[in-house]
Amino acid sequence: MSPGGFDIMSFLPLLMIFVIFYFLLIRPQQRKMKEQQAMLGAVRRGDKVVTSGGLIGTVSKVNSDTEVLLEIAENVKVRVVKSMISEVLSKTEAVNSDEMKAVEPKATEKKASSKKTTKAKTVVKKD
Repeated sequence: MSPGGFDIMSFLPLLMIFVIFYFLLIRPQQRKMKEQQAMLGAVRRGDKVVTSGGLIGTVSKVNSDTEVLLEIAENVKVRVVKSMISEVLSKTEAVNSDEMKAVEPKATEKKASSKKTTKAKTVVKKD
């Protein structure tokens, strides 16, 4: 071989390092990202989730593709960006449309029969 020529054997170790990096780092990271996106796409009302900040709560409403309403305590709801959900602890089962139709009349009957409304009172003490 000439000193100024191209030698494939000198390029082979660099190529092998790139292949090792691809299989050990890049490919698993891409797979993990796809799984995370699939998990976020499947989040629905009633799921118990953990945010990246450590909050544990129940999804009470999916506002949009990027935002959910998370109930972290009784009557305490916060808006959370969907991408900040790091884990789904428990999932709710999907409701079939036939089951939903059977449940709807019962719910409307209860609303029509109960006319009671409750109002919360706020008491402020002045010292």
